[in-house]
Amino acid sequence: MPSENERSEYEALGNTTSTGPAESNGVLAPRFQQMFPVLSQAEIDRVRRFGEVRRFAAGEFLFQAGETVPGMYVILSGRIAIVPRDGLGQAIPVSAFAQLIGAPVEEMMEVVPGEVIAEIGQLSGRPDLSALDARAVGNVEAIVVLPEALRALLIAEAELGERILRALILRRVALIELGFGGPVVVGALKSPDVTRLSHFFERNAIPFRVVDPDEDRDASALLARVATNPGELPIVVLPNGTVLRNPTKHDLARTLGLIAASFRGEPYDVVIVGAGPAGLATAVYGASEGLAVLVLEALAFGGQAGASARIENYLGFPTGVSGQALMARAFTQAQKFGAEFSLSTEVTRLDCISERSGPDPVHILELADGRRVRARTIVIATGARYRRPEIPNLAQFEGRGVSYWASPVEARLCRSEDVVLLGGGNSAGQAAVFLASHARHVRVLVRGTGLSSTMSRYLIERIASCPNIQVIAETEVVELLGTDQGLQGVRWRNRRTGTEGQHAITHLFVFTGADPVAAWLTGSGIPIDEKGFIRTGADVRSTQRSLLPLETGVEGVFAVGDVRCGSVKRVGAAIGEGAAVVAQLHTFLARRDRATPSAEASRSAARLG
Repeated sequence: MPSENERSEYEALGNTTSTGPAESNGVLAPRFQQMFPVLSQAEIDRVRRFGEVRRFAAGEFLFQAGETVPGMYVILSGRIAIVPRDGLGQAIPVSAFAQLIGAPVEEMMEVVPGEVIAEIGQLSGRPDLSALDARAVGNVEAIVVLPEALRALLIAEAELGERILRALILRRVALIELGFGGPVVVGALKSPDVTRLSHFFERNAIPFRVVDPDEDRDASALLARVATNPGELPIVVLPNGTVLRNPTKHDLARTLGLIAASFRGEPYDVVIVGAGPAGLATAVYGASEGLAVLVLEALAFGGQAGASARIENYLGFPTGVSGQALMARAFTQAQKFGAEFSLSTEVTRLDCISERSGPDPVHILELADGRRVRARTIVIATGARYRRPEIPNLAQFEGRGVSYWASPVEARLCRSEDVVLLGGGNSAGQAAVFLASHARHVRVLVRGTGLSSTMSRYLIERIASCPNIQVIAETEVVELLGTDQGLQGVRWRNRRTGTEGQHAITHLFVFTGADPVAAWLTGSGIPIDEKGFIRTGADVRSTQRSLLPLETGVEGVFAVGDVRCGSVKRVGAAIGEGAAVVAQLHTFLARRDRATPSAEASRSAARLG
């Protein structure tokens, strides 16, 4: 069972949205020693074989805010002066930063021998922009461990690796909690585009903060200089000073290095499409067992589970865990074992024909940006999306009052207001309980006669105990009212009596049904059922060969999680299928290798070379 320390490490991820630095964080204060450990001489000696010693002259910068940090630094001698800076390049007094995390000021002023300078983003091996100036005070000697070697250290040195990884996790948690160290979004707090960008950063566990130019004179002056056209708002200021004007999510992902710049030339052992619970589980187990793994995700890691405010019936977490916290843990774990990720990367087509001939056939995934990825096996883990109910002009208000998840971003927007939630499943129940602690009143509309047949008992009891949650049965939404500025009212109807009522509502949350994300498979030959879910194993009705339980009708293509026909729509079940499919991948690849030994020999040579 996870310890309290392990549970709390990720609890901050996805649970708060800061619009500016917090006054102090009582949760983080007791964790200061874990956040900034001082390694013993024996531990430093174990680090040496993974890095190289570099020397820095007095006054020389190891790195500056906005620059790419090459790797993890372990200080051997000398001292490093640290100056934190916000996304606008303004220096934050160390005393203020120390107060924010509840740390002793004197211990935050400088980094001393034995201390580690690093951040969790370095596990990915992609550019990691610093939020600090690190300058040598006198002559400094340090071990620099590059990202690939850092991953090797975390695996080879289990006890030391755990200590370092916990420190990196806690530092990321602190940055997210404080809204420090990442991009700054400058725009009106209730702007739909500010909400859109906030969601992007939150779901990708990127520290950020929002500055309203109406409340901040410096931000207003910045907008006057760099964004004179209303269509350019909001702006995003990156740690290196780069200004993005009303960027798309894809623009942000590319700039922040979330999209892989290149892929390996040799086919991957497995490419996983989707980074929800099933996809992340496949990545963790596959990479830990030596497979060359790539994960492609169209949005952000975590899937629907990552948007769950709190999961209380997941094994091993008796006090519950947020979906984002659980998925962030898995994301970090997969990167630790060497799985590659490319987020905000949409797959548009699966080609199972072009390279089918030869001793070792491969599949080709075509991406929206025109690139192609080759793989010996494919695991489809694209999950399902909440179904859009048939409500006139629903699309007009999406992102302008209509939401398909309840995150801290929405919680901030609907504080002390009345909200309506549509749906009667567990996701709806989790959202209702979460929103009840922020909104004035939460109405839960369900089409059926109640919740007992669609929601877990613990959630029904939790809802019943919340005085500001009202469940309205046998009811459906028939009309949305508002302007281009956003939702202003909702009309709903009792399905039994036909009685209608109109209410002043500016926030509607939709958690109704699920549609599989499988349209991109059209023409690939992957068998699907009448609802669009993928058939696997015995459910594939016409095939000339014996299929593995999670294998589709196309050789070497597997499906797991919510996108699969007959799957149990639970986080635990999805993770279980992700683990199970790795054993089946090994079986499939072993069969192929026995049939084509020359192909296995050439792959082994490529890996060694």
